[in-house]
Amino acid sequence: MAAVETNATIQEKTTAEPVRPLAHFPPSVWGDRFLSFTLDNSELEGYAKAMEAPKEELRRLIVDQTMDSNKKLSLIYSVHRLGLTYLFLQEIEAQLDKIFKEFNLQDYDEVELYTTSINFQVFRHLGYKLPCDVFNKFKDSTSGAFKEDISTDVKGMLGLYESAQLRTRGESILDEASVFTETQLKSVVNNLEGKLAQQVLQSLRRPFHQGMPMVEARLYFSNYSEECATHESLLKLAKLHFSYLELQQKEELRIVSKWWKDMRFQETTPYIRDRVPEIYLWILGLYFEPRYSLARIIATKITLFLVVLDDTYDAYATIEEIRLLTDAINRWDMSAMEQIPEYIRPFYKILLDEYAELEKQLAKEGRANSVIASKEAFQDIARGYLEEAEWTNSGYVASFPEYMKNGLITSAYNVISKSALVGMGEIVSENALAWYESHPKTLQASELISRLQDDVMTYQFERERGQSATGVDAYIKTYGVSEKEAIDELKIMIENAWKDINEGCLKPREVSMDLLAPILNLARMIDVVYRYDDGFTFPGKTMKEYITLLFVGSVSM
Repeated sequence: MAAVETNATIQEKTTAEPVRPLAHFPPSVWGDRFLSFTLDNSELEGYAKAMEAPKEELRRLIVDQTMDSNKKLSLIYSVHRLGLTYLFLQEIEAQLDKIFKEFNLQDYDEVELYTTSINFQVFRHLGYKLPCDVFNKFKDSTSGAFKEDISTDVKGMLGLYESAQLRTRGESILDEASVFTETQLKSVVNNLEGKLAQQVLQSLRRPFHQGMPMVEARLYFSNYSEECATHESLLKLAKLHFSYLELQQKEELRIVSKWWKDMRFQETTPYIRDRVPEIYLWILGLYFEPRYSLARIIATKITLFLVVLDDTYDAYATIEEIRLLTDAINRWDMSAMEQIPEYIRPFYKILLDEYAELEKQLAKEGRANSVIASKEAFQDIARGYLEEAEWTNSGYVASFPEYMKNGLITSAYNVISKSALVGMGEIVSENALAWYESHPKTLQASELISRLQDDVMTYQFERERGQSATGVDAYIKTYGVSEKEAIDELKIMIENAWKDINEGCLKPREVSMDLLAPILNLARMIDVVYRYDDGFTFPGKTMKEYITLLFVGSVSM
């Protein structure tokens, strides 16, 4: 270590400019596109008013005592898939409580696979642990395999595939169902036509449970038009709701885009990834409900700070500059400005000013603690980034347990999840923050997905740039396995973490679903961004497609 530092010092003395680990990130594909949006408040109010009548009509349907329970569950399923659950939460829970209490396995003897699957998903998505035994009858009692005749029921297999994503540890029938249905659906998808082909393609690309709620709602609206049209009030409300959210969210995106431009980060730190719409999309994935508008703006700004910090440590600063900046962030004091390089001083000042303003605002409501929790998480990640930088600087490859201990911090999960709480209002009580600080199993699982899904997709790019700290490399070193074996093992860990999240979202819950939803949704967004590529560094595919769907195209009215 000492020799490396001496060499670096000599190099800095003998050259005008230190050698920097530049990554040459691709520029933004959006430019200033979202700055020009102008919100018409009367249009927004018009949609809100127009939603009232279909909302009341749909509410009456949900509580209708005469409706058959399978039809009722099918309706609630569509409401949930369209992102409308929050509008009818009390009514839906009252209906599900009643049906769940009356559950009898024998009642499912004559129910076909698709309906069984829809019912299973409704209960599991909304926190009720309907037994996976409802699927036993679809297995051959002699061979233990799934019956051959269900492989011809494509819609039923699709339902079973989606159901299997909601499994918890020990539900072996759903483990088998996941493998069986995925294999079967892949073998028939090219022979399908129309909406069914679209539905299967979409599920195979990314099951609903692992997708971004807003995008999944829009895709359900497109690909399941028949289900959406079953009740006119459902179709009408969905369209109006999409239009309302689109206006509100375009305005939020304009606000954060203007803030970013005003802060001049692209001028003071030109080496960073310019990803404002992508970060806004990421935060929108955590909560899309209108009441969280302020929360989205705050969390987007803090996450953009994180991008500046991450790219400064990873793709610009020397090890000595990193040490000085980490110390300054730990001190969190304007007097520390003098010790850090000039290029990063504007960022440091804006960071401290924004947090001070947030703290002042929330102190008026007696909720400054959430800001302090976010700030402390920010300081933690700076120390974690420094640790990684020291490893890279000395050529050290950490052991897997050592890597994971630091890697869960540098995954940015802690900063994003705690910053997401800042603007959420009264539900973020002292008890809620204490639950977060206790680092519960659900949070650990989502954190693990955040770290390892990223690593599995980015380790080659990081390796090419001389970064020694990735989970793949640490696993290979510690357990003496091949690259493929390491990746397979990490994927199993990710799969088990999903099971733990699923368990944590079932009743009785430790905290309300309002607090669990951003944790679940952050894991979903990691899947969206990193399942097929590094969709954040190179946002030409999935994220571009999603931003286009939500903010560039319009809902067909």
